[in-house]
Amino acid sequence: MTRPRTIRALIAGGDRGAPALLAPGRPALSFEALNGLADDTVATLNGLGIGRNDRVAIVLPNGPEMAAAFIAIGSGATTAPLNPAYRADEFRFYLNDLSAKALVVEQGADSPAIAVAGELGVPVVELVGDEAGPAGAFTLSGSGDGAPAHGGPAEPGDSALVLHTSGTTSRPKIVPLSHTNVTASAHNIAATLSLAPEDRCLNVMPLFHIHGLMAAVLASLGAGASVFCTPGFNALRVFAWMEEAKPTWYTAVPTMHQAILARAARNPDAVKATKLRLIRSSSSSLPPQVMAALEETFGAPVIESYGMTEAAHQMASNPLPPAPRKPGSVGIAAGPEVEIMDPAGKILEAGATGEIVIRGENVTGGYEANEKANRESFTDGWFRTGDLGAFDADGYLTISGRIKEIINRGGEKISPREVDEVLLDHPAVAQAVTFAVPHDKLGEEVAAAIVIADGASVSEAELRDFARERLADFKVPRKVVFVDEIPKGATGKLQRIGLHEKLADVLNAAS
Repeated sequence: MTRPRTIRALIAGGDRGAPALLAPGRPALSFEALNGLADDTVATLNGLGIGRNDRVAIVLPNGPEMAAAFIAIGSGATTAPLNPAYRADEFRFYLNDLSAKALVVEQGADSPAIAVAGELGVPVVELVGDEAGPAGAFTLSGSGDGAPAHGGPAEPGDSALVLHTSGTTSRPKIVPLSHTNVTASAHNIAATLSLAPEDRCLNVMPLFHIHGLMAAVLASLGAGASVFCTPGFNALRVFAWMEEAKPTWYTAVPTMHQAILARAARNPDAVKATKLRLIRSSSSSLPPQVMAALEETFGAPVIESYGMTEAAHQMASNPLPPAPRKPGSVGIAAGPEVEIMDPAGKILEAGATGEIVIRGENVTGGYEANEKANRESFTDGWFRTGDLGAFDADGYLTISGRIKEIINRGGEKISPREVDEVLLDHPAVAQAVTFAVPHDKLGEEVAAAIVIADGASVSEAELRDFARERLADFKVPRKVVFVDEIPKGATGKLQRIGLHEKLADVLNAAS
């Protein structure tokens, strides 16, 4: 059977009466209703003059309406989800940069995006939900003139989704992803996890980010499975959601897993009642200690995967049992081709460290209107991820770190992840993030931010001594700062680049 190559075709395969979207305290939206919603939404957008490849910025809170809007709007236009927490200047940048044809917001919303859209002449379309109705059901209300240049359902080569890179070291770049890209990624994830109609994902990931959109929503729906859509991650509520949703799996970033573990002991009944088939982790490296604690707590395999926006998320993944899972590794190629390349463009043998490169149906065709970035990022059809890594003899990939995150201490190259894992072995350490700080003679020096475990205590000297027993001297952090919380990005992902600026006050006080 031909694999579906559009979002609309992907959701058409679900059993008509089966649940597609669920949410706390709401009846389920069936696949039949979701398909109807998609068709009605495309017709409404066409009536507003919005059609295929027209960009619709979406500023909605996490929940079933956001998941449904991504599917329904994406069936006939290009979705551009934006973080609802952005300020006016950020919305101004993104709406301008995207050349948005419309902005979708909740009815009655007071988002600063609305005023910015007014300034820029971007029509505002209100999403009218039904809190008493099925999860995710909505109608769109707006005004517009004329017919779209290209109406009707989207085609495989059309742009389904546009996202910006995080822009930690440069201006954010636009990543267009076609229907072929996103459906290929959904297929790859579903195959890796053996998703079936009886599966149910508890989604705690933000739905303005590739991880939640692809792994939780699109992969599930493409497999005929269901998604329980929460309002966003909340460690205080996650066990109640597990009891209500009865999920077979969930996917999250490591900081979320750590927060769940921190509360597991207080929710023994919920933990015991939860029957997870698997737990998935992606978007940043999962410390092996956290993987072991999750598996012990929930009695389910933890599947660490490797993804990025430019690949429509998944590139590699540890496989399900009985195949081995290797702590500290992101597993085997899981969809696209994955190789290791040297700076000159030569593919390296197993065991050699170099830049991870990928190619395949899920990989973007290139950044929009950015020839320089495309020249730097593509070599002979391979996309350069910017990550350093190596394959072992079994074909399992281990990531050393981002090329730009590697700490260069007087010519000595240090992987911050290696230092993290040593610090996390100390029983008093709950979280550890190693990062570079400027140094007048060496260029960069090693620093670490530490969150101490509840009820524990440890000094900077004790931690440095602990690290010195396990690391070469040049890798031992010269500065250790203790914080209540490590600054994170909008998705809950720890960001090393720029951390020394965010923690400047604490670092200066510790000097």
